[in-house]
Amino acid sequence: MLRPDPRVPRLKVDFHTHTGDDPKDYIDFSSEQLIDRAAERGFDALAITNHNIVTFNRELEEYAADRDILLIPGVELTLSNKHVVIVNPDFREAEDFRSLDDLAGIRNDRNLIIAPHPFYPGFRCLGSDLETHIDSFDAVEFSFFYNHLINPNKKAVAAADHHRKPLVGSSDCHNIWQVGYTYSLVEAERTIPSIITAVKKGRVEVATTPLSMRAMFRVGVNWILGDKLRVHLRI
Repeated sequence: MLRPDPRVPRLKVDFHTHTGDDPKDYIDFSSEQLIDRAAERGFDALAITNHNIVTFNRELEEYAADRDILLIPGVELTLSNKHVVIVNPDFREAEDFRSLDDLAGIRNDRNLIIAPHPFYPGFRCLGSDLETHIDSFDAVEFSFFYNHLINPNKKAVAAADHHRKPLVGSSDCHNIWQVGYTYSLVEAERTIPSIITAVKKGRVEVATTPLSMRAMFRVGVNWILGDKLRVHLRI
């Protein structure tokens, strides 16, 4: 449990988001629109983690800063056909990494390696591979996609507790309205090194609101339609 230090701010952060720059998923909003939405919802920091590409440049960083948002580089890598979120990677090209075994060489003090939606149904989710590679992960994700009746996050919470890994809340937004339902409160100064160090030390808390059944159905329909459109466009 996070015990707030009144001398240190608690930052509202989303570590796992997607935008129209994503080469794998069809998403109908731009990186700038995501930043605008995050600013409207009072976020302090944001990582754009498109699949296998780092969506980060000086112009986008300044666009975020003008809206009082700290933009953090990020990427959702596909390793051994599983998804892994890397926050503040040292690399810009993802093609050099293919296997979960590569995480041992990627991980360092400057980045944050997160296990996204590890126990959700889907062949890209880590599942039992999280246990096998647990030493390569800094944190486990609590995903936005759940409600009071359906919650695959329960196994993630148990795994994080068992292995003494911090939980981070993320929106994994593929629809812009998802921003703000689940996020992280990080006890840190508003710099990338401070945020990453704070999470690794467990100075983070998940803030979350369960979805309604209607919202979950909406997300499911959008995923299905997005998959069909992606196949049609040969993305």
